[in-house]
Amino acid sequence: MLKNRIFKRIYTNKTSLCGLVLVSFFLLLALFAPWIAPAENPNHPYQMPQASYTITPQAPSAQHWFGTTEQQYDLFYGVVWGARLAFVVGMTVTFFAFLIGLLVGGIAAYFGGKVDEVLMRLTDVVFAVPSLVLAMVIAAMLGPDVKHMMIALTAVAWPSYARLIRGDILSVKRRDYVTAARTLGARGGRILLRHILPNSIYPSVVVASLDIGYIVLTASSLSFLGLGAQPGTADWGQLISMARNWVLGTAQNPFAYWYTVAAPGGAIFLFVLGWNLLGDAFRDILDPRQV
Repeated sequence: MLKNRIFKRIYTNKTSLCGLVLVSFFLLLALFAPWIAPAENPNHPYQMPQASYTITPQAPSAQHWFGTTEQQYDLFYGVVWGARLAFVVGMTVTFFAFLIGLLVGGIAAYFGGKVDEVLMRLTDVVFAVPSLVLAMVIAAMLGPDVKHMMIALTAVAWPSYARLIRGDILSVKRRDYVTAARTLGARGGRILLRHILPNSIYPSVVVASLDIGYIVLTASSLSFLGLGAQPGTADWGQLISMARNWVLGTAQNPFAYWYTVAAPGGAIFLFVLGWNLLGDAFRDILDPRQV
């Protein structure tokens, strides 16, 4: 069974197991965020608590385990709730980008002709602009907000799925079992949903698992540039943005404010690494050429 195959590959491969451990750690951190770092305002849990308006960050202490950023936002709270926000952004954007790509690529490949030409030229238009630049333009037009950031990321992420799914469907639709179903009188919609799509989406699922980390990394970039979450939101990219004035430390101690970058930067690095390792495992599992 595929389920047993998945677990066997993950547990017998050290890098895959490492990816699973990292992703599981952040998942638990996100799920138990209300207990690990209780929110001062339950109605706005992603709003980081602010001890004061002092500019200089404070070193880790009993009150602030990871220290504080400039303007005294608690880093521990930001990292914990940032994990939950990372899952929300990564999963939501990947799901809708996959859904749009599946719809566009599926329709283009199945009907072909002018429909295929129009949809693929639309995809090429989106591909013509670098994804980060286009996301920045869309986010700037909509304004800084997490929802607007997710819309911008979804708008630039779907074309890769559309192309990949289109290519796979063009290959699968020529298989003998599809021809047999059509000969037996099955309708187009039934053939597409029951025979073509289930055998075409595995490569896209692998790409989706790899894209979750990339989406979070891109979202952090937008937040760093001031085009993502609003100020004070528990977002890893915004935490690094708050640390950019303190990266060089002081003339006497260049590492005086190391914690302002280490905590959110380490969280982003480990989160993306976990998804990349897990995505490689899914690729090996779902690749029919693997023994």
